[in-house]
Amino acid sequence: MNRTVRVGIIGVGNCARALLEGIGYYTAHPQDPTGLSHPVIGGYTPASVVPAAAWDVDVDKVGRFLWDARTAGQNLDVGIPQDSLKPVGQDVIVQPAPLLDGAGSKYRERITVDEAEDPIDEEADRIRAEIRNAGVDVLVNYLPVGSQAATEWWAQIALDTGCAFVNNIPVFIARNETWRARFREAGLPLIGDDIKSQLGATYVHRILARAFSDRGITLDRTYQLNVGGNMDFYNMLEADRLATKRVSKSSAVTDAYAGDLKPENVHIGPSDYVAFLGDTKKAFIRCEGRGFAGARIDMEMQLTVPDSPNSAGIVIDAVRVAKVALDRNDPSADEWASAWLFKAPPRPVAQDSDTEARRRLDDWLTGA
Repeated sequence: MNRTVRVGIIGVGNCARALLEGIGYYTAHPQDPTGLSHPVIGGYTPASVVPAAAWDVDVDKVGRFLWDARTAGQNLDVGIPQDSLKPVGQDVIVQPAPLLDGAGSKYRERITVDEAEDPIDEEADRIRAEIRNAGVDVLVNYLPVGSQAATEWWAQIALDTGCAFVNNIPVFIARNETWRARFREAGLPLIGDDIKSQLGATYVHRILARAFSDRGITLDRTYQLNVGGNMDFYNMLEADRLATKRVSKSSAVTDAYAGDLKPENVHIGPSDYVAFLGDTKKAFIRCEGRGFAGARIDMEMQLTVPDSPNSAGIVIDAVRVAKVALDRNDPSADEWASAWLFKAPPRPVAQDSDTEARRRLDDWLTGA
């Protein structure tokens, strides 16, 4: 019997496109481990991940087959060669989602929202039925940054339908003690919050901050400025939606530094939208410190990455870990999975704990 991980995708944006195309790539090239930190997790390969359901609020995507919807609306080319993909999700129709706070003012400048006509309770009944009929194992949250009410609504849907929940955005669910307790009581994995890209600015910045600590250098000030040209960056032009994003990114970096780094000396977060960058993200990182006898040490670097595939390389692991936890009826792995894969996990990840989180997760996966 072919074992699968059936996922429900909440929000069919650029990150969802990268995940779908990644599944299509590894399905067409099952022996190619390029770009995978875990080619196999609990017997599941990337090709084991099956898009089983999807929801969106964009009229350009609702009602279309998922594989077609991945290129619709404001979605961009994410840099994955199209001639090497096996289409997936061709029989999945994107269904309408409740709006709640999932589309802010900047989003509405660029998309036409599919306004649901049914009361929210009826919407919940419909979506619960869709999840059960599709046999979804894991719900994957790709809502725009700032979607607090919508994310909480979908987390409740996961509880109602017995699904694991992978929260890729900086709305605190896995880090929230009440939500964590509810998922633990239900025996369901809750993994999040805020995806830590495979080789992203946060991960690299953490390594730099840790290097200052490890080498005895006092880190006085640091910043990380991020620019990009996809809808994620356009949405983040609405400053009111960024509060938890800044907290998530800042704490992920400051937790890695062993010394005292005052909040006023840290500036980390999205900085601007640059349309011509498309799905490319550029991060500018600066660290200012003092070495032996107070001698100045300054470090600057630029990181250029494909934004959406960089997150998909983590999500492909998170959904498989969640399915293994469901198979074993053991959601305890979510703590270390979150610490390794996400910026704002329930357990703070200190300066030396990235590798420890990876080791503990791998031990759990192998039964060690």
